[in-house]
Amino acid sequence: MSGLPRLHRPEEVAEALGLSAWWVKNEARQGRIPATRVGGSWRFTAAQYQQIVAAAEQPAVVQTPARSSRSTARPYYADSAAPVVTLTPRTPRRRIA
Repeated sequence: MSGLPRLHRPEEVAEALGLSAWWVKNEARQGRIPATRVGGSWRFTAAQYQQIVAAAEQPAVVQTPARSSRSTARPYYADSAAPVVTLTPRTPRRRIA
């Protein structure tokens, strides 16, 4: 066999990564993952696949917010000084004419 590398289809890469083929093609189109465009189709070499896996293995830095004793829900103030606005529906356009 010749010295050309085997090119993998997006479906093969997606199955190996546990993702959808659409995601793999979209990320390649956006330039977020290394890929090769051959004859209008996306293809991936073994080296590119390893780069994708290595990028996915980098631990993500997750910052957990500090827990507070207060609830994050907005309080309801029944005795607020804000004026109460009564909403009235508009007449539908088909009934105006």
